[in-house]
Amino acid sequence: MAEEKSCSCETEKEQRRRELTLKANVSAIKKKILVLSGKGGVGKSTVSTNLATGLAKKGYHVGLLDIDIHGPNIPNMLGLQGHSPLVTDMGLFPLKVFDNLQVISIGFFLEEKDTPVVWRGPLKHRMIEQFLSDVRWGELDYLVVDSPPGTGDEIISIVQLLDNVDGAVIVATPQEVALADVRRSIKFCKEASIPIIGIVENMSGFVCPHCGNTVEIFKTGGAEKLAEEYKVPFLGKIPVDPQIVKAGDEGKPMMIYFPEAKPAQAFAQVVEKITEKLKV
Repeated sequence: MAEEKSCSCETEKEQRRRELTLKANVSAIKKKILVLSGKGGVGKSTVSTNLATGLAKKGYHVGLLDIDIHGPNIPNMLGLQGHSPLVTDMGLFPLKVFDNLQVISIGFFLEEKDTPVVWRGPLKHRMIEQFLSDVRWGELDYLVVDSPPGTGDEIISIVQLLDNVDGAVIVATPQEVALADVRRSIKFCKEASIPIIGIVENMSGFVCPHCGNTVEIFKTGGAEKLAEEYKVPFLGKIPVDPQIVKAGDEGKPMMIYFPEAKPAQAFAQVVEKITEKLKV
């Protein structure tokens, strides 16, 4: 019985330690941005990656946290497949993309890149908690959180753990079926008292690789009208460009490697609007 009591005390002590560390780590982050999409396949990880690299390019200290437990794409987007974070007695150190950009993802801990993660809610919550309490982020100007589609366990966990999210960037594509899901994300933010920084319309037109003109292969402007309907800011349109696909496959964010491309220029304007709204 004594051993059981001692074990119980140790568990309580460890839980308390983790709570205090979590609080200290979160308090060292000036601005916390949640990237949401009500629907999968809208390019949310591309947006998260280019927002983070765009903020870092402006000289801010940035953390990129990938909480898409079942489909972590951030390691691929940054060319970090096969890399592992440093684990020491002091904790877990995120991988550095640049001196002022750090990243963590469950993708760094999988044995194979196609290993499935078959977890229920409590395990996902525990992992996200560890990403905030055990990872040595240091002082950050911005933390960009790349989330999975929808408003499920991971989103609820990160909102609870961060306590105060400074704003959400909602990613949409022009099609009506995607916009229906965006409405759910907007309503979730309002119900959870999360300020909406704005909506980004991704895949808005196609940049022809031959003539450079933008062709509207999908309907365009739907997200902008939705922003007007719900009275939330519209951050801009990101066109489809063959270069952006190549950049993602090669782990080379457009904001850094292809700054003259139209999508990179569009991302730069989005980043500018975000820093104007969330000044550090």
